[in-house]
Amino acid sequence: RTGMRAVIQRVKSASVTVDGALVSSIGPGLVVLVGIGGDDTKEDAEYVAGKCLRARLFPGDPPEGEGGATNWDGAKPWDRNVMDIDGEVLFVSQFTLHGYFKGNRPDFHRAMDPETAKAFYRDFLAFARETVYAGKGTRIKDGIFGAKMDVALVNDGPVTLLMDSRDRK
Repeated sequence: RTGMRAVIQRVKSASVTVDGALVSSIGPGLVVLVGIGGDDTKEDAEYVAGKCLRARLFPGDPPEGEGGATNWDGAKPWDRNVMDIDGEVLFVSQFTLHGYFKGNRPDFHRAMDPETAKAFYRDFLAFARETVYAGKGTRIKDGIFGAKMDVALVNDGPVTLLMDSRDRK
């Protein structure tokens, strides 16, 4: 069985609109699409929140002296997390991450039911804001749970990674 899923994208900017109205927007940071499975637990949510916010997806300063891997601009690749750069995070709930094909049609029965998932997602966001990115929780934005959202982003790199809370290495 799969766990809670996330698609993490390093971005220069991103926004969510619903019915033509801007709901959230961020500058440099991460867009994280979050898929909640039917049997996901608080432990899965805490793992995903922590990993997303602590993942070293941003370059650091150029190293002192010689040696070590560097980017074209001399910076150390994969050196800082979103909190280190005072970046923003836009979480977007997306049940379709638990979809699979049954013939030619998508099936979403592996996703958590909407009512339970809404409360689970709210708790996930609270943990990310209050525990992981403590003191900077306002740097975490989100869309509207269950709404049909237009998500726009400028992917930086591009850097896009997939995560499953049950696939820990």
